[in-house]
Amino acid sequence: MKAYHYLLALVLGLSFTGCSDLEENAISQLEPSERVVDRATVETTIAGAYSNLAARAFLSRGLGLTVMLRSDMVAIGNPTTAAERIEHDLFTVSATNPLILNPSRPERSFWPRLYQIVRGANETLREVEALEEQAPGVKEEIAARARFIRGYSYYHLVRLFGDVPYLDETTTTIVASEMGRTSAEVVYENIIADFEYAKEWLPNTRDDRALPGKAAASAFLASVYLTREEWQMAYDEATDIINKAGTYDLALEPDFANLYDAALTNFSKEPIFVIDFVGTNINDESRDYLAAFTGFYGQATYYPSGGWSVMVPSLAVYNTWDDDDYRKEVSLDDEAVDNRGNVIPFTMFSSLDGRNANRPHISKYTSMAGSLPQANTSGRDSESNYQLMRFAEVYLIAAEAAAELGRTADADRFVNIVRERARNGDGSGAPSASPANISGATVEDVLEERRLELAFEHKRWYDIVRRRLGGEAFGPNGLESELPAKSFDPSRDYLLPIPPIELSNNPALTQNPGY
Repeated sequence: MKAYHYLLALVLGLSFTGCSDLEENAISQLEPSERVVDRATVETTIAGAYSNLAARAFLSRGLGLTVMLRSDMVAIGNPTTAAERIEHDLFTVSATNPLILNPSRPERSFWPRLYQIVRGANETLREVEALEEQAPGVKEEIAARARFIRGYSYYHLVRLFGDVPYLDETTTTIVASEMGRTSAEVVYENIIADFEYAKEWLPNTRDDRALPGKAAASAFLASVYLTREEWQMAYDEATDIINKAGTYDLALEPDFANLYDAALTNFSKEPIFVIDFVGTNINDESRDYLAAFTGFYGQATYYPSGGWSVMVPSLAVYNTWDDDDYRKEVSLDDEAVDNRGNVIPFTMFSSLDGRNANRPHISKYTSMAGSLPQANTSGRDSESNYQLMRFAEVYLIAAEAAAELGRTADADRFVNIVRERARNGDGSGAPSASPANISGATVEDVLEERRLELAFEHKRWYDIVRRRLGGEAFGPNGLESELPAKSFDPSRDYLLPIPPIELSNNPALTQNPGY
């Protein structure tokens, strides 16, 4: 998957501003019709849009910290970490939280980064229109890549902020600067249209799954339908992928651990769409920060430089996870090797450094970063792949939709396919008894299976939001009840604040309730 390297230099050379300025600060001050546009030009523009996925503002740091810490699966470990992170963990987020938008370093904030993806996609679509005649399907495939990544960006934006300004390739500078918030319903309609177009024109398979194929467009379309509670559409879309697994070259990875081994995951058929880090550091961008945030000081299990103990599950996440479920062993470190070769139990992690939390730490990102020798500086310069969508999630989308539709036998079958892989472990011994096959799967059963199967993969917060689980998840019986009390307010905290600078620049915008 290393062929499609991210062109951070292109993105870092651009001006980052609010969404109201995106059209004014276009990649070129000339419209595509006013300049020479060839295929290389268009490919550079669309590669620039995709390069934002590896930026620190996106899932490796800014947005990743936000959606992980707001879930009930990850909490703050190191109490001395930055306040902007603690705010998300405790639901005390200020409207000026710099992870959302830091006016002095906007390129490190996820609101402008998500709109930067939109801008690159829109510019690509304008250039495709101006591109000279190509072989049949070439222009459509490029447009499909652009529309996929635009839909993907808006899918994050609408779930994070609700109504957001919707800018497409036809939006002019004047309209953008005065645009109010587009209703979430209309945003979703456009997301669905983008994914449907992408599904039509993208190829069946990709050697490089940092690029989307039909299965990626279809899988995110199924996810959108699930979020919108369009159960039949979600079921049909997900089962269509399952039925076309051979066509799309998809299969569950036999050993769950291989998904988090950077030396092996490139050869797996389970990933559908990934962020592919390439072991580079460009101005502290394109780095695997989750390895550092989920590792801890003095840990040398995977590489000598450890991490920062920032994102750490509560002890209840560990204690309530069945010890015989192989996914627990793969997902969490309950002991570590220090730089002297000593094995340290989690109850003594703070003996290595007082900033470490004495709780099991996430191992998916540290073990992946340590799989190849390029990983250093707390694992940040890794060649890891972040799983944005994988085949197991498609099974669970189908299972949840089936449970909602009363198709219990189907829900059982799809959950049990995922559980069978977990029971088989690494394949070297007899299968475990856990997790046992399920019979009569309910929606709650499928949500619990998602919580474990997709643990720490940026999914849980969005599940809490779409199912409105906050009161339960952060209440007295939740997984984080032993930690500092959360200030979760269901009238406020399912959405994030619109950055105040946007409200100042554009009076047509309004703030979300409670901010």
